[in-house]
Amino acid sequence: MPSNRLGKGLEALIRPQEGTSSTGAQMININNISPNPNQPRQQFDEDALQELVASIKQKGLLTPITIREIDGKYVVVAGERRLRAAKLAGLKEVPVYNIEVKNDAEMMEMALIENIQRENLNPIEEAEAYAVLNSKYGLSQEAVAKSVGKKRVTVTNSLRLLKLPSEIKKSIKMGEISAGHGRAILTMKTNHAMIKLWRQIITKNLSVRGAEAFAKSEVSQKSANSKRKNEIDPRIKHLEDELISALGTKVKLTYNKGTGKIVVNYFSDDDFERIFALLTEGKDIS
Repeated sequence: MPSNRLGKGLEALIRPQEGTSSTGAQMININNISPNPNQPRQQFDEDALQELVASIKQKGLLTPITIREIDGKYVVVAGERRLRAAKLAGLKEVPVYNIEVKNDAEMMEMALIENIQRENLNPIEEAEAYAVLNSKYGLSQEAVAKSVGKKRVTVTNSLRLLKLPSEIKKSIKMGEISAGHGRAILTMKTNHAMIKLWRQIITKNLSVRGAEAFAKSEVSQKSANSKRKNEIDPRIKHLEDELISALGTKVKLTYNKGTGKIVVNYFSDDDFERIFALLTEGKDIS
């Protein structure tokens, strides 16, 4: 896998071909080009697409589409939005860079690089693309990071976003919250707690710092509650154990300055009668 070339961007892969301009672009019938099945970007903003259509009608398609030839047919490697806009603008031919690609994994990398360099992907699409390279094509996180010119920790943090509940991932895709908000939400651990923080971010318009502070407060409060729960007076614990031994069932004893309660659990009618007999010493109270 030529990761060193990929890290430099698509420009490093484009070479002038015979019969083309010095940029390497050539004209191809637009109907002979198919979309990229490994396109990382799943959402295309309709307003932005229509703006590009208007621009193409006015000035033409100034940036060539990068394609790959497979068995005499052409597949988009990078520039699918431009292809869609060009079709909507009514172009019959489009300028293309025809490059050699060894396999689908390299093609996926190229499409990902192009989208990242143009900042066209939302954070979830970017994370999903990394996940495909990592799981489907067997690239390590280090290799993925190197190929797209990012730090490994950046790729790792991006992949963590995929652990969010589906409604929160959708919220990031729609631009309601940022990837930074998503990382703050992940500190909540459980889905219930994540949803709670996400709703706080939406309703209160929390910044990333605000979300982090809320998350830290919630985690600290939970830890404090857990600590208090575990700080049981050893004398109370001893009495609780005595009751459990005497009654042969689960018993919970609470005490607070001379008041409290004893909770005795039973798990069947027979169990109830047995415990009742023990507590009343077999007296008939009917």
